[in-house]
Amino acid sequence: MATDFPSEIRALRSTLESILKVSDLDQLRSEIAELSEQAVAPDLWDSPDKAQVVTSKLSHLQSELERLEKMSARVDDLEVLVELAQGEDDADTLAEAETELAATRTALGELEVRTLLSGEYDAREAVVTIRSEAGGVDAADFAEMLLRMYLRWAERHSYKTEVYDTSYAEEAGLKSATFRVDAPYAYGTLSVEQGTHRLVRISPFDNQGRRQTSFAGVEVLPVVAETDHIEIPENDIRVDVYRSSGPGGQSVNTTDSAVRLTHLPTGIVVTCQNEKSQLQNKVSAMRVLQAKLLEKARQDRQAELDGLKGDGGSSWGNQMRSYVLHPYQMVKDLRTEYESGNPSAVFDGAIDEFLESGIRWRKSQEQPA
Repeated sequence: MATDFPSEIRALRSTLESILKVSDLDQLRSEIAELSEQAVAPDLWDSPDKAQVVTSKLSHLQSELERLEKMSARVDDLEVLVELAQGEDDADTLAEAETELAATRTALGELEVRTLLSGEYDAREAVVTIRSEAGGVDAADFAEMLLRMYLRWAERHSYKTEVYDTSYAEEAGLKSATFRVDAPYAYGTLSVEQGTHRLVRISPFDNQGRRQTSFAGVEVLPVVAETDHIEIPENDIRVDVYRSSGPGGQSVNTTDSAVRLTHLPTGIVVTCQNEKSQLQNKVSAMRVLQAKLLEKARQDRQAELDGLKGDGGSSWGNQMRSYVLHPYQMVKDLRTEYESGNPSAVFDGAIDEFLESGIRWRKSQEQPA
């Protein structure tokens, strides 16, 4: 059946108009103009923290505007390409238009999802922690598989990552790992991954070849910004240093460079051992601790508003995805019902469709009944 290009382009334009309306281009341009003036002020760098906030926000907004303008131009160009192909009845150009239509539809869908990320911290970078849960060595192996999955996803998108801490299990895999993803909207995007993930497979660690179910938990936090003012008195923190463990280079296991921070009022514990120096590890651990305290403050505020202490739909024990490798092959999101029959691709970082469906699902849950 021939593609109904006019109908398809009308649908694209309708979606684009909705995105542009939500994005408010006039307001976006106004903010860019205001920040641009601040960025060229002679005294801007008198306060490096403020300068960093201004230049970072300006760069982000300029990228957003460019992305929206390029999408508008892309839809216009597609319409011209279709008119050219149909006017000349050129099969090759029509095939090119078909390909570009599909690509534009996908790109527009991704842009539409971005507009759904309007939470307080959604635009931030993310700090992700993965922990093995029930299932013994299989759970530890599963935690390592999830770590690789997220790092491969970031690599596919050319997002910078930094691993803060990896705690290795005795036989195989990880007890826990914490890493950072430096990309705009990394928190808003990855926050839908929070919860308990379940793996069902024939255990490679069971010499009888039995099927094993194991679990791993994922926690996602926004990176703390300079403007968040999360002050932590020194006497509220206990600092322990110890030798790093697990695979590593010459500096591992030779000095007490690993750092464990315990926030005494809340009992929150953070460790970091992947840097070479104790000072670097302490700085990284403080970043994670601040992120955890920021999230706790947000949850406490939300609990006051809801009167539902601790019930935000994203608790650590909330099972959200199942990965089945035996007796069939399937990965299924238990909230959105989205599924894939290719677990190998998913574990290699192909999780964009799961992220998109999760973001849309979360937005639908926010709508009044």
